[in-house]
Amino acid sequence: MRKRLRWVQLYQETGDAGLVCRRCGISYPTLQKWMHRYREAGEAGLVSRSRCPTRSPNRRIFEHERDLILSLRRERKLGARRIQHEPRRHHDLSLSLDSIHKVLVPSHMPPLVRPARRKTRHRYARLIPGDRVQLDTCKSAPGCYQYTAVDDCTRYRVLAVFPRRTAASTLVFQQDAEKVRQRRSRIAQRLTVRQEYDSPHRSLRPCWTAFVRILRAILIPTRHMN
Repeated sequence: MRKRLRWVQLYQETGDAGLVCRRCGISYPTLQKWMHRYREAGEAGLVSRSRCPTRSPNRRIFEHERDLILSLRRERKLGARRIQHEPRRHHDLSLSLDSIHKVLVPSHMPPLVRPARRKTRHRYARLIPGDRVQLDTCKSAPGCYQYTAVDDCTRYRVLAVFPRRTAASTLVFQQDAEKVRQRRSRIAQRLTVRQEYDSPHRSLRPCWTAFVRILRAILIPTRHMN
């Protein structure tokens, strides 16, 4: 801008366009252009203007499409992907995502805020101790691997640390966890079952018999009482 202002001032002082062009190293059309802008807007006219075209022959978004996109965003709270499908379904109008964003961004439309869905927690639980045990490993430090075992019935947890995570370490931890589980759940495993009992709920007898069979199948000791 300072150079252009100096060109204009030099031309106003000398009044010779050829002298200004030779001394400043510019062409006559360039000097004529900046003199014309200086007469119209003063020093503000010497600022560089954007060369972006005001009209594009391949323009796809007009006022009708722009109003349609903004109405779908304001009234129905649709995102760019769904806004792309709605004109195609109902108005036979195909728009790209870039064209839709070019309308939404200059319009300062606020981003959509979806309500966060509450995740339902599924807790693994078993009725019989030792029916299912969850094993997991993680690296807590260099050369330090933590093994964890959790019983899904009693919630007893067994922890151990090994220098390496190998199959041999896993087998050792599994055997140690089984010993701890048997020792911890000894009270829960020693069940007393009545083979013949006097109860008004006779319909529970088949279920109780099936429960005893399950206990025997997983090697839980039972004792019958007459």
